[in-house]
Amino acid sequence: MAQQEKNLFKFPKFNELIIHEDDNLIVINKPPFVASLDARGGDEVNILRLAKNYFPDAQVCHRLDKDTSGILLIAKNPETYRLISIEFEKRRVDKTYHAIIGGTHIFENLVVDLPILNQGNKNVTIDRYNGKPAETIFNSLKYFKNYTLVECKPITGRMHQIRIHLATQHAAIVGDAMYRGKPVYLSQIKKRGFTLSKDQEELPIMKRFALHSKAVKFTLDGKEYAFEADYPKDFATLLKQLEKFDS
Repeated sequence: MAQQEKNLFKFPKFNELIIHEDDNLIVINKPPFVASLDARGGDEVNILRLAKNYFPDAQVCHRLDKDTSGILLIAKNPETYRLISIEFEKRRVDKTYHAIIGGTHIFENLVVDLPILNQGNKNVTIDRYNGKPAETIFNSLKYFKNYTLVECKPITGRMHQIRIHLATQHAAIVGDAMYRGKPVYLSQIKKRGFTLSKDQEELPIMKRFALHSKAVKFTLDGKEYAFEADYPKDFATLLKQLEKFDS
């Protein structure tokens, strides 16, 4: 069996990811650890390839970071792709993400308006002179002793926008090493009754950064669309452990 065929079995079947499908559009709940698009020179499984295997004319309308889970829009024809692209370009797509961040942070319609410069090779920085406009609105949803569940609404769509904007507020997403976010270990929050043998290495509760594309709203050909994506197992598990041991 070819390597590409083997890789297909690492992720759920594409039709199991679908939240909505009609004649023009497919909406999926993207799992973590899978890229949205083809990487240069890479042969790993990605959403675009899986989508085309399901529907040959499929085109991914936007992208999520490989480790980010949640809603992803896929057009089934060029005209739908064009129309959705215009909606994103005109900033008429209402996007909502949920993130778990380190520390207790009270965000009430906090607007972070800091330009982002893409330096290439997936590296971005805040640059007030050379960066492109970037704006995100943050609201705290739930407080724990040492963490906060936050709603993030990016108005623009720059690379790593939510991640770097949170980092500027000293509120890095847990597990996001690139922006100094630390992973969460059960031993940190469960002070009593946690044991680990000497030869065991404790793994973090969540093995990626805790960012999920939760909801999206937009209009297409005069029709309003609104979708929500459930948390994947790892995100839900982390929240459950925080509610149990860090409340």
